[in-house]
Amino acid sequence: MTRYSNKLAFHIPKPDVPDVLSRDPKVPSSPSALFPDGPNLHGNDAYSSESPASRGSAQLPKRMKKSLSTAEVESYTQPFLDFITQNPTVFHAVDAVATRLKSKGFTKLSSREQWNVKIKKGGKYFVERNGSSIIAFCVGSNYKPGNGAAVIATHIDALTTKVKPIPTKPTKAGYVQLGIAPYAGALNKTWWDRDLGIGGKVLVKDRSTGKIQTKLVKLDHPIARIPTLAPHFGAPAYDPNPNPETQMVPIIGLDQSGTERTSTSDNLSSQSTGLLQGDSVFAATQPPRLVNAITRKMNAEDHSTTASDIINWELEVFDTQPAQLGGLDKEFIFAPRIDDKLCTYAAIEALLASTSDTSAQDNPQLTDDDSVIKIVGCFDDEEIGSLLRQGAKSNFLPSTIERVVAAVAGGQCSPDLVSQTFANGFMISADVSHAVNPNYLSVYLENHAPQLNVGVAVQADPNGHTTTNSVSTAFLQRVAEKCDSKLQVFQIRNDSRSGGTVGPMLSSAMGMRAIDAGLPQLSMHSIRATVGNLDPGLGVKLFKGFFDHFEEVDREFT
Repeated sequence: MTRYSNKLAFHIPKPDVPDVLSRDPKVPSSPSALFPDGPNLHGNDAYSSESPASRGSAQLPKRMKKSLSTAEVESYTQPFLDFITQNPTVFHAVDAVATRLKSKGFTKLSSREQWNVKIKKGGKYFVERNGSSIIAFCVGSNYKPGNGAAVIATHIDALTTKVKPIPTKPTKAGYVQLGIAPYAGALNKTWWDRDLGIGGKVLVKDRSTGKIQTKLVKLDHPIARIPTLAPHFGAPAYDPNPNPETQMVPIIGLDQSGTERTSTSDNLSSQSTGLLQGDSVFAATQPPRLVNAITRKMNAEDHSTTASDIINWELEVFDTQPAQLGGLDKEFIFAPRIDDKLCTYAAIEALLASTSDTSAQDNPQLTDDDSVIKIVGCFDDEEIGSLLRQGAKSNFLPSTIERVVAAVAGGQCSPDLVSQTFANGFMISADVSHAVNPNYLSVYLENHAPQLNVGVAVQADPNGHTTTNSVSTAFLQRVAEKCDSKLQVFQIRNDSRSGGTVGPMLSSAMGMRAIDAGLPQLSMHSIRATVGNLDPGLGVKLFKGFFDHFEEVDREFT
């Protein structure tokens, strides 16, 4: 048994159980009730799009640094299920997070405006980019420019399929189909025979002002389906590599004579030219019945949108089956889009639980002695490399930190001060990890196989795909000890391929100490995955502990 100087022991378990980096928490194996008596940290409908007014009534504890109890850990389960089910696209997820933050006293900032006169010590803020990435932060009441930042970086995008710019396809054999394209590793075999909905961001021109507005829409009843070929047809039904362009095209309806273009061939000559010009140009390039369905949905909410008002849209096709509890004692969560709405949810809730409902500057009776910036960054495009302006490899996080430092410094912010802030900071790159699969034990590295409902797993990789090293591991161990959390560890076998996270690109850009650590899940990159029912709350518990104890732990690492 190897020990660190901080007296936290590495427990070496049997081959089919995970390596553990700190002592066992008191977590029941089969909780008797989903909502036990005890403090409700968030409100059960915190992410419910059906009742936005109720979000403001949720109760958070007032700036306490105690660890979450078992009851409090359990209480995060149902709100997480709601968050997943009711926010099926990246745009809906970011909007839900923004709404949640505003209900807890956070102020929205615009990147296009100056922040110097807006950011104050003790304040809570957030900023969006593209409607698909969001950064939330709290400035400590005792913060001084050059002090560190406690950062949790996640990605809020998930594997999905996106509607093509001109998705209208010739009707085949009486079926209306929709042109879609895979985002990252989507459109794999798990997408066959699933009930799929459509939703996303719609750009609409206001007829009275001429200004372009962004609205969200979701058709969350089953609209599309990618049908499999019955095994009776022989070899084609067992093709391990179906063509995603021609054999994985969803059906969205039956032909209604005169409504859709009809063709019995795949020849391009039967299709439109794809030119974008003329009046009502966008709607004319889209399937008419899809346009009608979306305008009907939008009109049910604001009674003002017509097809000619739609300037463009970004739509996703998503699994409509709700997130739900499973298992004999409901110890599992079965859900879509877990990678990585899970760590995003846990990080945002941890930030809220670590700060008071009301800013210290607005209520002097609330004591908040933090002298650092607490930050959660939720980035888009991680699954495709993070290279876009809303991705983690952009300037979004570094520039946000620089602007905060400059605002508190009265506009006098030097490169030296920013570099000092980065050097004094620490980042958790929180992305889901692989839980051990009992049917494939041989593919896991011995002593590195995380389990569900145990806790966050530190992710190690000798080839730089993660940021984890001995110092950052010891740092997070101290945090785990202080908040009574258990850490697991994951590393891939030498004969397997490791995935990547936002950690290396962010820590290298800022020079900030960092670790990769996330909650484990089964069936990563499937249309539906599995985590433990306690895992959302266990993530909140550790991440809240990181925010609460960052300063005192950091003083141990000089």
